[in-house]
Amino acid sequence: MEAQTYGQGLIIGYHGCDQSVRDQLIADNTAFKASENGYDWLGHGMYFWAGDAERALEFAQFKKDHPKQGKSIIEIPSVVGAVIDLGYCLDLINSGSLKLLKIAYELLIAKIGHSKDLLPFNKPLKGGHDLIFRFLDCAVIETLHSDRKKHNSPAFDSVRGVFWEGEELYENAGFKEKNHIQICIRNADCIKGFFIPRISGEK
Repeated sequence: MEAQTYGQGLIIGYHGCDQSVRDQLIADNTAFKASENGYDWLGHGMYFWAGDAERALEFAQFKKDHPKQGKSIIEIPSVVGAVIDLGYCLDLINSGSLKLLKIAYELLIAKIGHSKDLLPFNKPLKGGHDLIFRFLDCAVIETLHSDRKKHNSPAFDSVRGVFWEGEELYENAGFKEKNHIQICIRNADCIKGFFIPRISGEK
């Protein structure tokens, strides 16, 4: 059982950040900084919204308005675009990748002595219902990466996932306001270059 490489070409991703971070990445293509929060949705790495610059800007604005939600501080919400080759991808839209993740969950259970009370858990923001803090998912994905390293299996360059988030678009809808595809880049070589996108409303 193995995950599949996603695609053969390049894709565009957008990273919501402070303007100073955007400018640093534009000036220095190697200024890659991975997120290593315990609640990261797709494990540790640099995050991008797939093909959605406006959503990346909304995220940066949210971070500015809620400075206690996370470690990074944003003064001027901005977005940097990236040309990305996903490389060897843990593609969580792919059935093989999902099976690997389920196995990783069992490995995590075994690691903590089969006591589910010791498992981290995903939780929403206070008053919300979306699972914003993905402590369990992050732990499972990082367990998978660690197990592959332990057994000298090829390391994943990236992780891709699709998420249903927000309120229903309309009554009884199968779509939500914040549905999105997110990409986590673990190998900086996957990023072929950064650029400043043109987004309405951004400075």
